[in-house]
Order: sequence, then C-alpha cells, then structure tokens
Amino acid sequence: MYPSLRKAALVLTGVAALAACRKDEVADLSGPLPTADFTVTLNTSQYPVVATFTNKSTDSFLYQWDFGDGSALAQGQNVTHTYRQPGTYRAHLTAAGRTGLGQSQQVPVSIPSICGNAAFAVLTACAGSGATSWTLSDQPGAVVRLSASGTQLSSSTTLNACQLDDQFSFTSSFTYSYDAQGATYQSGACGKDLSGNSDFIFKPNGNLGQLVLQRNKSFIGLPDSVVNKTYDIVEATATKLRLQGTNPDGTKTITTYMPQLSAQDRAKIFLTGGSSRTWVLDNTVAQTIAVGNEANPSGYYAGGALGSLPACQADDEYTFTTANAFTYDAKTETFVAGVYACQAPRSDNTTFTFGPASGTGIAQFVLAKPGTFIGVTDAPTSRIYRILSIDNQHMVLRAGGPSDDPLFTIKMRVK
Repeated sequence: MYPSLRKAALVLTGVAALAACRKDEVADLSGPLPTADFTVTLNTSQYPVVATFTNKSTDSFLYQWDFGDGSALAQGQNVTHTYRQPGTYRAHLTAAGRTGLGQSQQVPVSIPSICGNAAFAVLTACAGSGATSWTLSDQPGAVVRLSASGTQLSSSTTLNACQLDDQFSFTSSFTYSYDAQGATYQSGACGKDLSGNSDFIFKPNGNLGQLVLQRNKSFIGLPDSVVNKTYDIVEATATKLRLQGTNPDGTKTITTYMPQLSAQDRAKIFLTGGSSRTWVLDNTVAQTIAVGNEANPSGYYAGGALGSLPACQADDEYTFTTANAFTYDAKTETFVAGVYACQAPRSDNTTFTFGPASGTGIAQFVLAKPGTFIGVTDAPTSRIYRILSIDNQHMVLRAGGPSDDPLFTIKMRVK
C-alpha cells in the first residue's frame, strides 16, 4: 500500500461526506472506479527544475500528489513541483471519485544535474561540499560601473572595511545567504545590517549563465536595485567570481569576488596584496611604535606623537610577496636604535614563513635571515612578527613572540 493511500483515505472520507450532503442529487455511489493517470514535463531551461504534472485521470474529482522526494503531498487537478536536487524520483497520484480511490503507477521523474556547468560548479562547489562563500575582492576594480553601451564610468580603488567583511554564500540546492557582519555599506557609508536569505534560480543561458534572486529586496554585492534581481556571470574560477547587473537607469555594475578565506589566509592576501605589496611605518598616527611585553605592550614606551618618527625611519619601505619574499629598502639611511641616529642604510632581503600566530594575533611571519628586521633595529632576535590586525590599507604588527621581552607594537600603512 502506497504511503499516500493512507493519507488519501482522508480524501475519501471527504468524498463520502460530500456524497451524503448531496444525497438528494446523487441516488447512489455506483459507477466505474476512478483511474489515476498523469504525464509529466520538465523545464530544464532553468534550475532548480520545475516539473509540470498534467492529470489524465477519469471518473474522479479530488487528487493527491506524491512527488517522491519527501516533500509535502499536494492537492489539485494539475500541479507543478520544484525539484532541488538531481536524481530519479517516483511520483504517484491518488484520484478520488464517487465510487472510491484510484492509484496511479509510480512514474519515474529523472531530474538532470547542473553541476556539469562550469560556472555553477564554481559558484556552489557542488562537486564537493555543495556550498561556497564569497567576499568582495580587496583589489582595485572590485566595483566597476559601465554605461548602457559598455563604456567604463568608474572603477573602485579601495573598498570600505564594512564591504570587505560581507559574505555571500550559495548552495547547490539553490539557496543564497548574505551576511553583512553587522553593517551594510550603502549611500556612501556603513549603515543598517541588511543580512538576509533567498532562493535563487540559475539559468544556463548566455555565456556562463545567470542568477536570479527570488526574495524581494535581496541583492548580491551592492544594495543597489538591480533590474529583476538578475546577475549575469561574467567570470567564474576557483579564485574569482565576477557578476554583472543592470541598474534601473540602464547603467551596469560589475562586481568581483574572491572565495571566503580563513582569517589567516585573508591576512596573507592583505599583507602581499595578492602579489606584492609595500608597507611603511604609519607616521600619520600617534604611537606608531610602542614598547612593552606581552602583559603590558606599551608599558616601557607608549609611543610618540603623530609625525614624530625621524625622516630616515619614516621613509623605509618593506615589501612582501606571495612567494614569501621580503625586501627592506632603507632608502639613504637607517635609524639605529640605541644610538638614536640615522646611519648607513641596512637594506636587505630574505624569505619568510607564514602561519598561525604564536599567542595574540591573526597570523604571523618569521623572517629567515638573522639581522633582518621591520621598523626597529633592536627587534627581538626571534624575528617573529605577529599580525594583530590588518586590512587593505593598515596593519598592526607585534615584533616578538609571547615570551620575548621587550617586544614592539608597530603601526604600518600601505605605501
């Protein structure tokens, strides 16, 4: 006995009750038994696949559908159903008439997979975990606006921190979530958190396909009103996702994303700029270099006033690459601790190892070559530099491991 047959008994009870109410109109319940039958067609022009069930039953007027995927039973003469996962499902129809119930055969409904589409596979990692999270790229050009004809109108240089921490997640079961991490960048400032969830439709038409969000006021990347909440996929690789949406005024916006990384991995990207990045001591703020120990990082020296670094120290450049190469360019002189004077330049280069922080910090790197340093010549000989905080423009380092004494807290900025 089909599971739906038991539930259909409720339908039959309703039929009997209906017949009792109509006893003046219906003399008896004699006649042919209902026959339950149907056909099914699939719309594979978009995913998840929508199946349309067309009723072919006879001598019946109440219908109950079992779609075979564990979803709730449905009623209606002709119905549609959305299948969110590929596979073969056994659909079944129970038809009720004056004389009883009719049961259809179990009809196989074969739902194809869209994981073979390269863009969808990247978007959702459907060949692996079935879910991915993306963040806006921290590189220049993360947000580009085009005219209706395709002429570039503007291109971003840096994004606000409350944009860079946003997370945009997609699953292979066609759900989408946006996590603003407390604030959404809108109208030129960090504002109300607009986090939310939505189903989405994937259309494999065009070059790489389209995403269509299903919830009102949902968005990907920017809270602008993208027409029909439809995003064209311009590029999709393991390291980059680019989406294009059309704005109500006809202009277009292209947003670039990178995979959501661990805090440690993101620190490495910020440190190196994704390729090579040069940093300098941040002489535009106070307390650029503080001295203390792990328990009291500024206990020995709280740091000088804004702009108080010697010129021969403030112009030093420190470059990091993704290949773990470090270069110190002292320009013409190096400020030497102890003697507190500018002396001959100590420019140098070395490699570094990058990994989790030993103690307080997001991550750390260790300079390989003895005698190399950042910021101060008397930094601990362990050559450990812990990253306490970092974004696309600023970084705070702690020179030394937790047991080093003294250690130095150093504020830096991108050149």
